[in-house]
Amino acid sequence: MNIVAIAGSTIPSDTANSLQVMKACQALVQIGHQVTLLVPAATNMENKSVDLKKHYGLQEDFPIEWLSSSNRRMFTWDAVRRGRARKADLVYSWFPQSAVFGLLSNLPVVFEIHIQPTGFFGPGWHKAFASLRGRKRLVSITDALVNILQRDFHMQFHPEEVVIAPNGVDLERFASLPDPVTARRQIGFREAPTVMCTGHLYAGRGAELFLSLAKSFPQTNFVWVGGRPEDIEIWKQKAKSENVTFTGFIPNSDLPLYQAAADILLMPYRRSIMGSSGTADSASVASPMKMFEYMAAGRAIVSSNLPVIREVLNERTAVFCEPDDIEDWRFEIEKLISNQAHRDELGNQARQDVQGYTWVARAQRIMNHFP
Repeated sequence: MNIVAIAGSTIPSDTANSLQVMKACQALVQIGHQVTLLVPAATNMENKSVDLKKHYGLQEDFPIEWLSSSNRRMFTWDAVRRGRARKADLVYSWFPQSAVFGLLSNLPVVFEIHIQPTGFFGPGWHKAFASLRGRKRLVSITDALVNILQRDFHMQFHPEEVVIAPNGVDLERFASLPDPVTARRQIGFREAPTVMCTGHLYAGRGAELFLSLAKSFPQTNFVWVGGRPEDIEIWKQKAKSENVTFTGFIPNSDLPLYQAAADILLMPYRRSIMGSSGTADSASVASPMKMFEYMAAGRAIVSSNLPVIREVLNERTAVFCEPDDIEDWRFEIEKLISNQAHRDELGNQARQDVQGYTWVARAQRIMNHFP
């Protein structure tokens, strides 16, 4: 099909939402569709010279159009009009407004949601999508999010209109990773047991806990991969341990090697997690992309014990700690550092379980028997 995808992400950027959009679009191309991604015209248009394949770790090209609109609200309508002009067979939207406009234009619509409705108008747009007739499909990254829509916002969908599709991973990029010692040598990290976290340093991502753990294990490398320069500078000043490294942004194409350099991979989320927009708490509904990367890397995972994480991970694939219990984290990490056999057991099982969480499998599940 000729699919027009509509997203609000800044392309290119270092945000998780822009990476997710690019991976989802690529997967639609990989299963045989033609995809054009429409995004708002950015203020940093000179960044369009960025190598998007390297930046986002892509294997496929697809066209991107940066639409100029009078404001963000008008963009959601302008993008649907552009899709109609391109004779789209289907609208794939991350905006509830565009999803509604697509249905009103008699187009089949896939609406993908990552967070519960927010703001004054957000619930209304979501309810409009739920109530309108038409060929539609709601894609949610977690069961928990659908439950919130039903319980808190009183939205009802027919079963065939809803697909639970957690985020995914490109397994081929993790197929031939070196062992941790070799990976550390290739990157230039000092040789020592290595505990790593990848991602941004937004509120709730566990940077405080990360630094506390580093002080407790002075002979262990603690590496945080990612983060914006201004955030890194703040946390560097707080880090009093010489065993802490903040790498800053790493192109997604290089990320598997960094994750392979770890003996233990952390997801030290707090009970409240702010996303890149800083406006919504995602702790109860998140499907972190790094979780699937960690699984594919085949390293031991230590995660905060959040119910939504257990939609994917379990005791055979990860160790769970209470978010606010530093002693719990210290105890479990100390056990893992001294027990390579258990680390290998966890990593091997995670690598096996992640086989069903590829971006391509996700796209196939979303588009199965639709429209």
